Amino acid sequence: MSPAKRKNTQSPALHAADSHDLIRVHGARVNNLKDVSIEIPKRRLTVFTGVSGSGKSSLVFSTIAAESQRMINETYSAFVQGFMPTLARPEVDVLDGLTTAIIVDQQRMGADPRSTVGTATDANAMLRILFSRLGKPHIGPPSAYSFNTASVRASGAITVERGDKTKSQKATFNRTGGMCTRCEGRGSVSDIDLTQLYDDSKSLAEGAFTIPGWKSDSQWTVQVYAQSGFVDPDKPIRKYTKKELQSFLYGEPVKVKVNGVNLTYEGLIPKIQKSFLSKDKEAMQPHIRAFVERAVTFTVCPECDGTRLTEGARSSKIKRLSIADACAMEIRDLAEWVRGLKDASVAPLLTALQQTLDSFVEIGLGYLSLDRPAGTLSGGEAQRVKMIRHLGSSLTDVTYVFDEPTIGLHPHDIERMNNLLLRLRDKGNTVLVVEHKPEAIAIADHVVDLGPGAGTGGGSVCFEGTVDGLRASDTVTGRHIDDRATLKETVRKPTGTLEIRDATHHNLQGVDVDVPLGVLCVVTGVAGSGKSSLIHGSVPASAGVVSVDQAPIKGSRRSNPATYTGLLEPIRKAFAKANDVKPALFSANSEGACPICNGAGVIYTDLGMMAGVESTCEDCEGKRFQPAVLEYTFGGRDISEVLAMSVTEAERFFGSGDAHTPAAHRILDRLADVGLGYISLGQPLTTLSGGERQRLKLATHMAEKGADQPVLVLDEPTTGLHLADVEQLLGLLDRLVESGKSVIVIEHHQAVMAHADWIIDLGPGAGHDGGKIVFEGTPADLVADRSTLTGEHLSAYVGA
Repeated sequence: MSPAKRKNTQSPALHAADSHDLIRVHGARVNNLKDVSIEIPKRRLTVFTGVSGSGKSSLVFSTIAAESQRMINETYSAFVQGFMPTLARPEVDVLDGLTTAIIVDQQRMGADPRSTVGTATDANAMLRILFSRLGKPHIGPPSAYSFNTASVRASGAITVERGDKTKSQKATFNRTGGMCTRCEGRGSVSDIDLTQLYDDSKSLAEGAFTIPGWKSDSQWTVQVYAQSGFVDPDKPIRKYTKKELQSFLYGEPVKVKVNGVNLTYEGLIPKIQKSFLSKDKEAMQPHIRAFVERAVTFTVCPECDGTRLTEGARSSKIKRLSIADACAMEIRDLAEWVRGLKDASVAPLLTALQQTLDSFVEIGLGYLSLDRPAGTLSGGEAQRVKMIRHLGSSLTDVTYVFDEPTIGLHPHDIERMNNLLLRLRDKGNTVLVVEHKPEAIAIADHVVDLGPGAGTGGGSVCFEGTVDGLRASDTVTGRHIDDRATLKETVRKPTGTLEIRDATHHNLQGVDVDVPLGVLCVVTGVAGSGKSSLIHGSVPASAGVVSVDQAPIKGSRRSNPATYTGLLEPIRKAFAKANDVKPALFSANSEGACPICNGAGVIYTDLGMMAGVESTCEDCEGKRFQPAVLEYTFGGRDISEVLAMSVTEAERFFGSGDAHTPAAHRILDRLADVGLGYISLGQPLTTLSGGERQRLKLATHMAEKGADQPVLVLDEPTTGLHLADVEQLLGLLDRLVESGKSVIVIEHHQAVMAHADWIIDLGPGAGHDGGKIVFEGTPADLVADRSTLTGEHLSAYVGA
């Protein structure tokens, strides 16, 4: 046989370029990962499962995605890298086969008051160009329609040098902006309620001030006002002359002598603004925060009527619609309006705008408006808004990384999200999803299950393979993937009601509802149906409701669960008593801190334009304390070993034996109750997920007596919870109710709905199609009725 014929009979060899169809990870040791080595198929949808704290995010975000982004950043010049976030190389031996990673996470979008859905997605930018071209009357360039751009006018003389000649000439500069001058583009103006600052029927000498901490007999600040000479301290405030009242409220800073001491006097309003309003409200003590919330009111700007725009920007219209009207419309209605515009001169712009608006509708956010403040979006809504720019992308062979994309989604909407994930995969992309919901796990081509436990008990790969293989496996996820909660045979009877009347907040359509108290009440409905508007926006302020949400906990990287919950206080006292030394020695923020790293445990080195380096402190070896402090022990452990313990381990340690400390054990019991047994006491709060933050807040509220805070509102407490942990959450909700609290839960998880005593279902749709009560009653009645989307999905869930 000739060589040519022999060659034709053989199968063609695999091209070298086609062999890179796997992402290989070898020896990953980030956070709690224990030398993990896996191979992930490219151009497939891989779901990562496991209990909370098992290492899913450490593998997907902190290892794979972080290294991809770091390597891409290194391709830019050193100058450009100086403007980028600095990323350190993750602790892993080999990472091979990486592609460009696009992370779509749940981080809340910027809470800047000028940031809206429109500005975050470029839809506003396109609308501004559209109105600058087609708006009648024409008022100027796109900046004239921007509420972030102020109008500027300037004139003066400039010097022009040409060759050896110098000439002076007049010049003017003019920029037309759309920012409302009264509210500076915020849409609302703040006002201080003077009745919350003082009782005007009293004089300063009689103790007129009602500001927390301002005592007339001893407080220096009060003495400054009383002895300033600007007002009569013995005259009731309501009898002040116009001049006295002006000095009292708005006086300019001036030096005065009080009891022989030079002090600064300034008006009450600027004093309050500096003392209270310029500080972070979340970091204040509870009674100070309550005062600020009472004293400061935000009202719609009277000049722009909340549109943020100048009168000129509002006067320019296309088909009887101004840009303010367009931004206030629901996006699905705006998409139809844009579809009706036909003008060849802006055809490419209309096409791009149409695609962006249609993406909102497709992803289930058609009920939003472009003027919705970005800071008011939930974690799930923010994540889907970030997805918009990727839906129409022509990029392929990209790695998309999603963090629980089904959060905040009603079961009816999860199928739509699944279809979007599959579309991204079918375009030739690698899709990596961290997820707990069985409906989302079911569509995976490949599953990686991490565990077997959380924290130090996790960090290993327990299973790799198909969904059917996961079901057959003996892992925690495999055993619980088909778990279903059952309807309760008997439900609790309400002890009272919380009345909400004629609620019209956002999309609510004059809702009247009696929320039962003394029971577990679940408020549900599709995303955008009005659940949060009903509970967060319409419950009377006098109802004594405490909202436990997933908002970030304010604090630095030094803050940890031990400091946040007050657990460190009894621990420090126990160490101090056992060793007969000061408690301050056992604080990494006080006398006992390592002098080299100042108690941080690590040294941060800023390398300017290059990636910064974080290295363990060589002096304390990351323990954060001075060597002398670590010589003191309690129950055979030093303070650094105690802070390294998980909640479960610490609960055993402080529960009995030589280290028995009842005050610490009570706090640890509550942390374990809310499912945080796996987190370590010294773990930085900045590393906690939204669901973990909420459960940490809940643990602190559980310490309060039922009569003090009778109504607790939980916003999707199943966020970030593994299927195996949901049962524990249901038990916790029952215990909260039995302790005397009324629990209202905003939730989509069918297990929580099935376990409820009462369900309030909003809908029937989202946006202007929602805002109505479509069902009130017991879960059993909802299942039997099946008249709503929630009823249909709950019936299927419980197998009715």
